[in-house]
Amino acid sequence: MTEDGRDGTVPGYRDTTALDLRSGTPVRDVPAPSPAVDGAAVHETTAIDRGAVPPPLASAEPAAPRGVEQHLDEILSAVPQPDPIELAVLDAQGLLCAEEVVSQRALPAFDQAALDGYAARALDVEGATPAEPARLSVVGETVAGPSGPASIGPGMAQKVAAGAMLPAGADVVVPVVWTDGGMATVAVHAGPLAGSYVRRAGDDVAPGTTAVQVGTPIGPAQISLLAAVGRDRVQVRPRPRVAVLSAGSELVDITTPPGPGQVVDVNSYALAAAARDAGAEAYRWGILPADPRRLSEVLESQLLRSDLVLIAGTFASDGDPVQEALGALGPMQFSQVTMHPGPVQAFGRLGRDSVPVICVPGEPVAALVGFEVFVRPAIRMMLGKRQLFRRTVQAIAAERLLSPLGYRQYLHGQVMRHPDGGYVVEPLGDGGGDGGEAMLARMARANCLIVVDEDVTEVAAGGLVTVMPLLLGG
Repeated sequence: MTEDGRDGTVPGYRDTTALDLRSGTPVRDVPAPSPAVDGAAVHETTAIDRGAVPPPLASAEPAAPRGVEQHLDEILSAVPQPDPIELAVLDAQGLLCAEEVVSQRALPAFDQAALDGYAARALDVEGATPAEPARLSVVGETVAGPSGPASIGPGMAQKVAAGAMLPAGADVVVPVVWTDGGMATVAVHAGPLAGSYVRRAGDDVAPGTTAVQVGTPIGPAQISLLAAVGRDRVQVRPRPRVAVLSAGSELVDITTPPGPGQVVDVNSYALAAAARDAGAEAYRWGILPADPRRLSEVLESQLLRSDLVLIAGTFASDGDPVQEALGALGPMQFSQVTMHPGPVQAFGRLGRDSVPVICVPGEPVAALVGFEVFVRPAIRMMLGKRQLFRRTVQAIAAERLLSPLGYRQYLHGQVMRHPDGGYVVEPLGDGGGDGGEAMLARMARANCLIVVDEDVTEVAAGGLVTVMPLLLGG
């Protein structure tokens, strides 16, 4: 069901992008710079008209809506992967290794005991039983740490601690629980096979072999291995630098009490947090200035410092200062995408370095949905991740769902395990015209997005629906 329709249908909904699905407010074309990919002129930029629609230009035709996959493919095909950088191993946690780390050391570096016990010869303890134990002379004790060379002969044993160097001549460690724990002599009640409880030099990693491969996520285990082979720094795919900005004359910062017609800028906070959760190094710039000169300076500065720029806003029709400032920096196309909420999306590559710029709607619920669908996969691609998209599951709808034909619907919901197995999902909200705070509170309670495809207008209660769990860091 939709955000504001009483019966969960589109007629009760009006997006803050001013695209009126109820009345079908036309979308007009305005000239835009040509795409960087082929230099061909583009004469279509979707602009949203809030009021009366003036007569269209004689040569203008309504822009055809774009599918979700089409818009996503354009973004993913254009976002670059930042060059690898070298970081200290602890700073590399959570990133992907960008080099093949070849060990110059053997791990372990020497033959060592795998547990506390007695180093002995397997031949001397073969066939030992509690009724007929093998008795050995204990000729010394070795603990973990620096120690001189030691050796044992037939009928001898040496008491060893886990990690201690194995004496020459020993080929097995008898666990202390299999003995009587003797100090001068020891009775062995069971004889392990040769090689048991012994770590041979190079068993883990041999010199000249790969310790960590390219593309391996670096977590605690990989950091342990890197430290063991003597690497305090490693080449990784860096976190993309994402600048997050908000556009709109109605916006005020959270420290300013909003007046009539004003709303608090929540998008720059929410989207910066979402970008960080996706793995990016996000910078929240805040509300874009209204002055055209200052606006252009801010956009240019963010293009210089960022790998991706994310802007949330309610963009007006012709004369919108943000659209004009973006258009002056490169090819930027605003399009109607067949999705709900937030059908108006935009993408371009701007500035001298062709930095990707993604615009999502200014309505907070639609902004975060747009982030999930388009921005999060782009960030993960820049990180070098193989899994770009959140995993989805099939769940039983707890109640009837309605969706506009031709639009892919994203509804917030709560998914839970069904007692009989599988999942059940319940949409949040009844579409009764809640205010912004209610929608934000509803979104904060959600743990998933319910996805209803374009060709589905109704899912009956008890029917199966696709669900995208919104796991933090997932």
